[in-house]
Amino acid sequence: MISNPIHKVAVIGAGAMGSQIAMVCALQGYPVFLNDLKEEQLQQAKEELEKRMRRSVEKNRLTEQQVQEAFDHLTMGTSLSDVHDADLVIEAVVEKLDVKRSLFKQLDEITAPGAILATNSSTIVSSKIADATSRPEQVCNLHFFNPPLVMELVEVVKGPHTSEDTAQRAFQFVKSINKTPVMLQKEISGFIANRILGKLMDEAVFLLENGYATHEEIDTVCTKALNHPIGPFSLMDLTGLDVNYFVRMQRFEESGDEADRPAKIVEEKVNKGELGRKTGKGFYQYS
Repeated sequence: MISNPIHKVAVIGAGAMGSQIAMVCALQGYPVFLNDLKEEQLQQAKEELEKRMRRSVEKNRLTEQQVQEAFDHLTMGTSLSDVHDADLVIEAVVEKLDVKRSLFKQLDEITAPGAILATNSSTIVSSKIADATSRPEQVCNLHFFNPPLVMELVEVVKGPHTSEDTAQRAFQFVKSINKTPVMLQKEISGFIANRILGKLMDEAVFLLENGYATHEEIDTVCTKALNHPIGPFSLMDLTGLDVNYFVRMQRFEESGDEADRPAKIVEEKVNKGELGRKTGKGFYQYS
């Protein structure tokens, strides 16, 4: 019997990941509070979610009633204190360790003693964050994939500090929102999917930087020969080249291995503000 079932969810960070995670939970009937420091980011998230939900209704994936009920379950605000009654808090802010540690310290002080504090980080393991709180046994990684409204898998990562009860509560919660959970019994940077994907992306960048083929041709090989739904360069544009950069920098700072540094071509694009779809240009141009 799992103790303290989850009744209310809070998501911190209203970017593409956080806002969609919040909507995934709201669609399954959970009361959800979506928090962000910036009011304009919350407004942008609301508009983007409304647009996505309209498309889902048009394609008969959801009914008007389901969408309306989901928005009724979703509230937004800039005050972090409004997460005080959440049973599960999912952090989806920038991939910077100091930012996450500071946030988890605040969440520890605000939330109820039994609340789970989870990070959606795709690379920073929760053991690097847990000791910023007084409840390390209730801290874990809960890694959704982009875009959360579409992707089925969620990696539940149990750190050495994470209690079995917390891991099982998180695992069952993922099931309850109609996602497929996979439990990692030990933490490792990048987890499973991104470690495998990272090897593919490294090779794709190597082939591009050394002139073997264009990024369009490499993407075509991956989609037509390997049957991937999207090529590695299109995927980097979708998730954001800045996200790729921050993830690789975090890994490099941890390992000191030059092979873990961000690719030069990615660093150049980030420095030019070419971050992918969200800026209109990355490896591809977007209208």
